[in-house]
Amino acid sequence: MARALGLDFGTTNTVLALGEPGANATHSVPFVSSAGTSDSMRTALSFMKDKALGAQALKVEAGQAAIRQFIDNPGDCRFLQSIKTFAASAAFQATLVFARRQQFEDLMEIFLRRLKAYAGDAWPNEISRLVVGRPVRFAGANPDEALALQRYRTALERFDFPEVHFVYEPVAAAYYFAQSLTKDANVLVADFGGGTTDYSLIRFERHAGQLRAIPIGHSGVGIAGDHFDYRLIDNLVSPEIGKGSHFRSFDKLLEVPAGYYANFGRWNQLSIFKTTREFTDLQSLVRSATEPDKLELFIELIEHDEGYPLYQAISATKMALSNAEEAEFNFSPLGKAGRRTVKRSDFESWISEDLARIEEALDEVLVKTNTSADQVDKVFLTGGTSFVPAVRQLFVNRFGTERIESGGELLSIAHGLSLIGESTDIEQWVA
Repeated sequence: MARALGLDFGTTNTVLALGEPGANATHSVPFVSSAGTSDSMRTALSFMKDKALGAQALKVEAGQAAIRQFIDNPGDCRFLQSIKTFAASAAFQATLVFARRQQFEDLMEIFLRRLKAYAGDAWPNEISRLVVGRPVRFAGANPDEALALQRYRTALERFDFPEVHFVYEPVAAAYYFAQSLTKDANVLVADFGGGTTDYSLIRFERHAGQLRAIPIGHSGVGIAGDHFDYRLIDNLVSPEIGKGSHFRSFDKLLEVPAGYYANFGRWNQLSIFKTTREFTDLQSLVRSATEPDKLELFIELIEHDEGYPLYQAISATKMALSNAEEAEFNFSPLGKAGRRTVKRSDFESWISEDLARIEEALDEVLVKTNTSADQVDKVFLTGGTSFVPAVRQLFVNRFGTERIESGGELLSIAHGLSLIGESTDIEQWVA
């Protein structure tokens, strides 16, 4: 029997869920790779030449298997992560992977084909429709929504799905959460991804046992977990690798361009930095730098592909700060400077501007819908960044603890998408 497939293609993780026709139920698609079995997949790709596959063939892995291939083969493997963040960028046309030009839609297709291969027999023979999550606002400085959706469609058309529908990610999370509602309610969903924070305010009502929804409003901002990572890097790492230092140009003393360090603001940018003209320019500054050792360390980090180990160290520190007032940051490639104690109070001061913009987006959805805080019956927080105490406190201050719920941080969107795909009124849910 044909079934609806929900695709939560996330900045950090990707999840697929299958609906059960007529049962109002759904389950995650399991993935079996060389890294084991999982119901979510890190949104990452690795490419490596493999003589066993032929002179021109590449061994391609996704998710944890891609990470393992990258770690086991340093220098021989091309690693890309957070590829979703390229979607709405007109500046990103393609990247070279072993002399092959790969556009965003190529990378998305390659990633999804690996997921299909990992799913094996769990991938259904017939799919009635594909329901894809999309952010309210795409990530990036000047995101082009039309371009992003065009790229999504181009990649997905290569799979011959009979129908493809796009649904706002927080709407899908709201639908998932609404299954547990026992009475009519105004629900605010805050979806914190790696690249974006999205809000949806929806009125849910049941009529003759049928769940109906009245969309009230949406808002979003291109700030989330990756920005918090960047603030940690900007304070713990960047000063040690030359940010704020200077170089000589003729008779002038100039500051090393801060743009080099902005690449840490997007993990996807860092993964292609080594192949850019910008990196070549950075290398040329070493001879005239006042602190060449710092720039040499920066270059070593990039040349030795230390981006993912840094991502792990930063993520571990951020997670630890969600549970304690202090946490240890450990990143051995920095030497002594790579071991520091970080206070939660310092971290919260570093992300204060980001928190303000997240709260502004919350204000936006309430103001433009003329909704007061006391008219919101339930607040559903989803996504990894919802664990950050300072983020959660924004909602406690506004709505009180008793109205806030969370759960299914990795799975809620995909499961909501597949449930929507099985509904008979899908048109009311599509973006």
